[in-house]
Amino acid sequence: MRRLTLRGRLTLLYGGLFMVAGVLLLGVTYALFNANLGQQYRVIVKGTYLSPGPGAQKPPPPTNDVYVMNKDGAVLTGSDAEKVLEQQRQQVRQAAIKSLLIQGSIALVAVGGLAAGFGWLVAGRVLAPLHRVTDTARRIAASPAALHERIALQGPDDEVKNLADAFDTMVERLDHSFDGQRRFVANASHELRTPLTLGRALVEVAMHRRTASADVKELGESLLTINARHEQLIEGLLILADSEKQLTTVYPVNLADVVTHVCSQLTAEASAARVELIRGPGDAPTRGDALLLERLVHNLVENGIRHNTSGGWVRVVSKTVRSHVQVVVTNTGPEIPPYEVESLFKPFYRLGAERLVSGKGAGLGLSIVRSVAEAHGGTVTAVPRAGGGLEITVELPVDPG
Repeated sequence: MRRLTLRGRLTLLYGGLFMVAGVLLLGVTYALFNANLGQQYRVIVKGTYLSPGPGAQKPPPPTNDVYVMNKDGAVLTGSDAEKVLEQQRQQVRQAAIKSLLIQGSIALVAVGGLAAGFGWLVAGRVLAPLHRVTDTARRIAASPAALHERIALQGPDDEVKNLADAFDTMVERLDHSFDGQRRFVANASHELRTPLTLGRALVEVAMHRRTASADVKELGESLLTINARHEQLIEGLLILADSEKQLTTVYPVNLADVVTHVCSQLTAEASAARVELIRGPGDAPTRGDALLLERLVHNLVENGIRHNTSGGWVRVVSKTVRSHVQVVVTNTGPEIPPYEVESLFKPFYRLGAERLVSGKGAGLGLSIVRSVAEAHGGTVTAVPRAGGGLEITVELPVDPG
């Protein structure tokens, strides 16, 4: 048997609240009206009044005049009595108007506010599952690594549960699709490693033969360069596929140590490119995969060195800012239009002439940086520097322990 729908439940809830509020308002108005009447004039005598005259043996005959005793105990007759009665009628009318219009309005506002408060609480409780759906969708949109999350809503079989179940089904299919894509990239990259390694070995053997001519050696150098680029591309694809996986094991990592280690590795490359490498390893404790975080910093610094100008510089700084740690890499270099910055994080994207000439890299460096940062619950932002170059900031959660 199908349970009552969400629409029906909301209708009953708000209808019941309205009825309760109406009954409460009616009761308050009735109480105020009675209280107001109790404070006005009160008729003591109305009708025939017999008063014996001075020295009379018998009371005078009854008359049809109206006699009224006011609140002070005085007996009024004739026009004075009629006047008092009219005053009482006016007071009753004014009391009714005052109760219904003024005090009733106050009661209406109070009861309406109470009903709105209960309605807010009830609506919040009924719509709480929708907030779960929204929060899960936002987490998944912020990081592909969150595709493993499910809502798994428990409760009545209504529209909200149907929405949550449909969302879970959609996310599950997306998770399987992305996981299959990552497995394909990883498996294909592994399979390509073997023939590349074998080809490099054959070229090196041919080049080092005693009978190898100058042309063979020159051709071998070109083939080895091409082979190295292919190996670099495959290595980048493997790291990209690995960084998009869910992190199952994390350890404390201080980015200051990572910055120091990476800068020492790339000092020789920076010197060869005539680029000054400036390091500022401030304390920046976080949690994550140390190898992936090292690759993140390595790609940023390497990118700053390779896409620079002779005599330029690259500055690497790590620091803690409130509840986050940051790695900021700033470099000189050619000017980059602001509208091109976001495209630099796309796989295989190269700026300007590098789209055709790709000797500086495979176009995966910044893609890996963003993927690793998102896998660790962080963000990456980049802004062009005045005068050329970039300032890239990676922000990750701080390790409180």
